[in-house]
Amino acid sequence: MQHRSERVMIETERYRIYGALTLPRDGYRSRMSDFLNSSDRDFISLTDVLMEPIDGGASSRHAYVAVARSHIVFALPMEEEPA
Repeated sequence: MQHRSERVMIETERYRIYGALTLPRDGYRSRMSDFLNSSDRDFISLTDVLMEPIDGGASSRHAYVAVARSHIVFALPMEEEPA
């Protein structure tokens, strides 16, 4: 199966998380909404991640982060990270 990477912003109660979500190139679960609504996974894997605390504080970068699906408040596809 061929894949593509889509930049996303995921917000939890404590963090705004920018990262790359790997999705199928086309077909089943190729949309971010399909992937996030899939009940067969409890965590969403992101790579090349920037985490910003909602209440302020220092941002941090990580090569990989797994976000619990149950903690996601909302998610958006992004063109690019904020400056």
